[in-house]
Amino acid sequence: MTIMLCMHSVLPANADAQSAQPEIGTGGAGRVEVIATREMAVAANPHAARVGAQILTAGGSAMDSAIAMQMVLNLVEPQSSGIGGGGFLLYYDAAHDALISLDGRETAPAAVTSDLFKAPDGSIPGYFDALVGGRSVGTPGLLRMLEEAHRRYGKLSWAELFEPAIALSEAGFEISPRLAKLAGWAPTLGRMSVAATYFLDTDGKAKPAGTLLQNPDFAVGLRSIAVGGANAFYRGRLAGEIIAAVTGAEINPGDLARSDLARYETVERSPVCLPYRDRKVCGMGPPSSGGIAVLQILGLLSAHDMTALAPWSEQAVHLIAEAGRLAYADRDRYIADPDFVDVPAGLLDAAYLRERAALIDDVRAGVGAAGIPPGLQQGWIDAPSPELPATSHLSVVDAAGNAVSMTTSIEFAFGSALMVRGFLLNNQLTDFSFVPERDGALVANRVEPGKRPRSSMAPTMVFDVDDKLELVVGSPGGSRIICYVAKTLVGVIDWGLNVQTAVDAPNICNRNGTTDLERGTAVEALAGGLAQRGHEVAVRDMNSGLHAIHLSWNAGTFVQMRGGADRRREGMAAGH
Repeated sequence: MTIMLCMHSVLPANADAQSAQPEIGTGGAGRVEVIATREMAVAANPHAARVGAQILTAGGSAMDSAIAMQMVLNLVEPQSSGIGGGGFLLYYDAAHDALISLDGRETAPAAVTSDLFKAPDGSIPGYFDALVGGRSVGTPGLLRMLEEAHRRYGKLSWAELFEPAIALSEAGFEISPRLAKLAGWAPTLGRMSVAATYFLDTDGKAKPAGTLLQNPDFAVGLRSIAVGGANAFYRGRLAGEIIAAVTGAEINPGDLARSDLARYETVERSPVCLPYRDRKVCGMGPPSSGGIAVLQILGLLSAHDMTALAPWSEQAVHLIAEAGRLAYADRDRYIADPDFVDVPAGLLDAAYLRERAALIDDVRAGVGAAGIPPGLQQGWIDAPSPELPATSHLSVVDAAGNAVSMTTSIEFAFGSALMVRGFLLNNQLTDFSFVPERDGALVANRVEPGKRPRSSMAPTMVFDVDDKLELVVGSPGGSRIICYVAKTLVGVIDWGLNVQTAVDAPNICNRNGTTDLERGTAVEALAGGLAQRGHEVAVRDMNSGLHAIHLSWNAGTFVQMRGGADRRREGMAAGH
């Protein structure tokens, strides 16, 4: 069948007037909540959301919808995600009441060494110098993951899911304000000739918003994948083009080889779950730190009656920030690829979380230090990895009650700035620590051949007291993803906010350092009071991209679902 680029959906009346906001600006007005009774798709761009909803109407599953949306997002939001990158996927199989998590994270090439980012003189380059070009490119995992997910949970044919993105690639789309602004800001685009030609004009300035942008090269690549499956990417002509681009990069040639692509495999991981109040919250386990860190924040807050506090009051923000401080301390030390590192099993142990929660003072800010969780088998040392925001998230629920929460990324905005066949390649290797050891102790997230870098992506699902699916949520935002998802869960579960209000609510974050308050929101006024409590406060833009679906039940019977799309970006919810 042919999927047409038109649809009827339940949409807010002002959907077309909603302004776009890039990652480098402050959010705009709140969105109108979208309500549906059958199915819903929420994504970071209206083109993608509409396609996702239409796939559902055409009889596709939640997984079909997610795949089609991701292909469109690769085209219209290329700075954030795509087939040149990777991701993590949670799938709820309603018929079997089962939650599955798939790891499509990139892997380090077999030829890498611990000195990957060292200059010849032994110095460590700056982040922007390290990310551009071929050296930072990990083996992309997204297509293998989506193909495996489709094999298990798809209803429409694989090829049908590529039709909307192919058609839009050839017809062209108008550059959005956010894409135009980011292209004008990105420090790497002008350094790579193919990407510069596509995104910039002859004067080196970003093509303005509203410009019709066509991408016939991408259509050609998608057609080959639609016909030949993921092998067209990992073993066919596309594989050769990817390797040629990486090894022959104008800047920082890399070591990715055909064999790295050919042997890439998706890994099914066990989801991580924790009770919170009368709900069960589930997320992605390592190599993502997102699931464990979000659950740790909630576990630490369990010791406090958050419902008795006014939303985003000084006391509430203090407690959330302190819980974040401790969760990030554990994250930075212990979480890495579990195929290479023994991630302590006790990070979510109830007694351990009670012990950690006792460190939170009700009044004063504390000092964040990693704990000693049960099951710790090896000591590690902290070391930073930049993990800056350039990611996308989508949420889908179909008419059968199946759901997808998927977060995907190419790492920094526009990834490595290497462009192949109309798509960008990731720079995910910069998510590893730039140094393998400190003070004679190893860093868990050091680079090793075949290893997957730590991530903060946090696709999440919540189940109610009757074990019914209640919330499907996730966000982009680099290492602050954890904070964005946690604040939304607190908003919905503790304060009973509707999902759009919870998504739009002020962002706060403490990553075991400053307590960050979102500029231009109500929490900015809390800076003085928090400083008096001992917080080092920073007021800054905090551009989440939360996309959520909240399902309502009455005595075990489904009633309706509500969609929330973050006011800070271009996304929207579309449902029936």
